[in-house]
Amino acid sequence: MASAFEYAPAPESRSVVDIAPSYGLFIDGEFTEAADGKVFKTVSPSTEEVLSEVAQAGAEDVERAVKAARKAFEKWSALPGSERAKYLFRIARIIQERSRELAVLETLDNGKPIKETRDADLPLVAAHFFYYAGWADKLDHAGFGANPRPLGVAGQVIPWNFPLLMLAWKIAPALATGNTVVLKPAETTPLSALFFADICRQAGLPRGVVNILPGYGDTGAALVAHPDVNKVAFTGSTAVGKEIARTVAGTHKKLTLELGGKGANIVFDDAPVDQAVEGIVNGIFFNQGQVCCAGSRLLVQESIQDELLDSLKRRLSTLRLGDPLDKNTDIGAINSAEQLARITALAERGEAEGAERWSPACELPSSGYWFAPTLFTNVTQAHTIARDEIFGPVLSVLTFRTPDEAVAKANNTQYGLSAGIWSEKGSRILAVANKLRAGVVWSNTFNKFDPTSPFGGYKESGFGREGGRHGLEAYLDV
Repeated sequence: MASAFEYAPAPESRSVVDIAPSYGLFIDGEFTEAADGKVFKTVSPSTEEVLSEVAQAGAEDVERAVKAARKAFEKWSALPGSERAKYLFRIARIIQERSRELAVLETLDNGKPIKETRDADLPLVAAHFFYYAGWADKLDHAGFGANPRPLGVAGQVIPWNFPLLMLAWKIAPALATGNTVVLKPAETTPLSALFFADICRQAGLPRGVVNILPGYGDTGAALVAHPDVNKVAFTGSTAVGKEIARTVAGTHKKLTLELGGKGANIVFDDAPVDQAVEGIVNGIFFNQGQVCCAGSRLLVQESIQDELLDSLKRRLSTLRLGDPLDKNTDIGAINSAEQLARITALAERGEAEGAERWSPACELPSSGYWFAPTLFTNVTQAHTIARDEIFGPVLSVLTFRTPDEAVAKANNTQYGLSAGIWSEKGSRILAVANKLRAGVVWSNTFNKFDPTSPFGGYKESGFGREGGRHGLEAYLDV
């Protein structure tokens, strides 16, 4: 994109990560082929280069993995919390030691800029293991009663937008509370989970405590439906979340769902405009907008609409789209051809329904999956782009006149995951935040995460909380 400054390319070296030609499933502490021999390829979204061939787990492999996790549960759950903590601390330290390698791997497999994987994803991954390691010997004091017990085997299904971070969100509290894990990574981003399996071996984690099963939706469905799984944790689309809820209904399984979102970023007339613009950009263009809590609806007070949009457009014109391994890159590749097609279709529908589309001057690479940062004005609440989760770098701009109107428009969605408020008045922020039906409300910032803070949603954004002390409850019999 056009910029006031000329930048020389500053690519991160790929040599720090050694990707094998093929990977197996990780079951009972060993890498193994799928029972039926099936494999699939994982590609780099920025180049469409095949990175590796990965074993595809089937129902028989799910059976083996759950059996291994059940066997390991007896000894793992019997360990004192202080002993489990040692393994978690060790895993956290190894992640820190290998963070550059893992950041490059995540960027190659996912398509997001290296500065995001390096400066956001990996520090948070390590922090979650450090944090829950600290809880492992303090569960009696977590507020869930005396001597809370682990549930058993946790079946976990994670998405492709934050592959390693979502793994940490789920595995760290599960292990800290004494459960064992069978995890299915997304089919487009299996590599970091398989590298994590190697970290588990490096840390000396007992066999069977963590099992990794790459595969497609049928693998996740088999894991969710397995009768010997005690806890199901899923992050992904609302449609799949509803199907999982139907599957586990009437069973003994404990369930948490973190699903879609259509977050509102509310900017009042007294907001610091430059700061708000940075927050808006971070809210919707971080990870190419492929974030469940993205601030994909901008609600701006009418009196500052022109000023804010002018500033926002100037800022978007300075963003750099391109090679995600370049440390200067702001906007990386869309994760897959399928996701790019969805984003493209919804953006075209926005134009067809009468919204005004704008993107900065932007040259897209000839190979890979790319979509220019886009904003829509003249958007109403009836527009599809204001209602449906696009999961891409597309911002819908709506206006409001009063705080009550802002709250009404922000809450006018089937989702309820996140929101942001921009104002200099603390009283206004607190008053509006208390009326928003969103699991997380950010004040004069956006997309700030911390392992000590719970995260989750309302309505069709799911239920249950991950992170913080609250994140322990989902893995305990309380």
